Amino acid sequence: MQGGDVQPVYTTDGEQLFRQESYLHYLFGVNEDGFWGALDVRNGRSMLFMPRLPASYGVWMGVIQGPDYYKAKYAVDEVVYVDDMAGVLAAAGAPCIHLLSGTNTDSGTEVQPPSFEGSDTLTLETATLFREINEARVHKTPGEIVLMKYVNHLGSRAHVAMMQGCKPGMMEYQAESIFRHFTYSKGGCRNQGYTCIAASGSNGAVLHYGHGGAPNDAQMREGGLVLFDMGCEYYRYGSDITCSWPVNGKFTPQQALLYNAVLDAHRSVIAAMAPGVSWPELHSLAYRKILGGLAAGGLLQGDVEEMIAAEVGGLFMPHGLGHLIGIDTHDVGGYGDGFPERIQRPGYKSLRTARQLEAGMIITVEPGCYFNPVLLLPAFEDPVHSKFLVKEAIQPFMAMGGVRIEDNVVVTETGSLSLTDVPRTVKEIEAVMAGAHWPFAGVRDTPVEQTQNSIAGVAAVPGIAVD
Repeated sequence: MQGGDVQPVYTTDGEQLFRQESYLHYLFGVNEDGFWGALDVRNGRSMLFMPRLPASYGVWMGVIQGPDYYKAKYAVDEVVYVDDMAGVLAAAGAPCIHLLSGTNTDSGTEVQPPSFEGSDTLTLETATLFREINEARVHKTPGEIVLMKYVNHLGSRAHVAMMQGCKPGMMEYQAESIFRHFTYSKGGCRNQGYTCIAASGSNGAVLHYGHGGAPNDAQMREGGLVLFDMGCEYYRYGSDITCSWPVNGKFTPQQALLYNAVLDAHRSVIAAMAPGVSWPELHSLAYRKILGGLAAGGLLQGDVEEMIAAEVGGLFMPHGLGHLIGIDTHDVGGYGDGFPERIQRPGYKSLRTARQLEAGMIITVEPGCYFNPVLLLPAFEDPVHSKFLVKEAIQPFMAMGGVRIEDNVVVTETGSLSLTDVPRTVKEIEAVMAGAHWPFAGVRDTPVEQTQNSIAGVAAVPGIAVD
């Protein structure tokens, strides 16, 4: 298995900050670039192959360590240099060498089997490893859940810090800087797992706002909503948390209507999660709750099941309900041989898995409702959709942007457990933005001792000990 190499910044001699290739990190946890790894599946013997560095490395990058150092650091059985790798593998006498080869179903990127000097003298096999290691990564170990608990605890606290620092007139990037500073200064998280989304007002309807062309640079205005989707990364494991709240700390009736429809979907999905439950069915449940909430508020008319059949759900929530998460934000294993194929329907086609839930999975639950003119303006003129849309009631919401609520949830043997712990109800958010400490018992709608979150509930995960 080949690890990552440092990548230049385009054609310059500058370097991007190195982050280890996910598969090598999963098996070996190596932080340094230029490493390879091998695991003998016959006996569990582990080997790392390190680069032979020139003496000048010590001047620019620090002390050059040898094989014994890395053998102790990464608790492997043997470390040798990469230029000796072919000989060591041949001497192992294995029937074949399994190499990674496959396609990432989120990005569509092909994982090409690595080649190395002397590989042509070995028997190589490329059909097995990718599938097997993906499936292993789908089911998190107790140690992985501890890491995910940590980044959720830290990310949750950082979201609360943004809530309490949010004021009309601030720039979106100022809120982002609160999150980045908190997670690095308080928890050692040098990286985020993905580009921070700090969207205010109508920007909240742009699903991946925050990119280079829209770099969280708008001013947060009095009376507006924000949608902040940010997660921190520690030792390559990341959280992915989204919160939505009013800039001034007080929900308007319209904002509360929208927020509570999404919150109903969020809580209903988590309550329904258990091994054997279909993820697409939970996506439908989220649609049912959101569309029902909009109908109750007078924005939609007609039968909710007919709306779902007519793909009205995809107009308001065009993304999937959530994704597997771990080392990668969109973690591997969502699709593959032997699992359900992608559903080609609006909204459903964006699901990053169509599998049934299984114990040990960690998956995001992130229902949302957005007023995006790219989707809604044509729908007002479409006879299939327009009969459900109350245009005059929807129009006042068009500048609101949207609401998304996202937790990272472990599937347990009997149900599910959210690792995320942030204010979620309207009452909780308003209290925290007014200065109340979080977590707290006095205003919280569910008593702390009954919650299932990163503080009180993670002990319910088999194999996890909480101090």
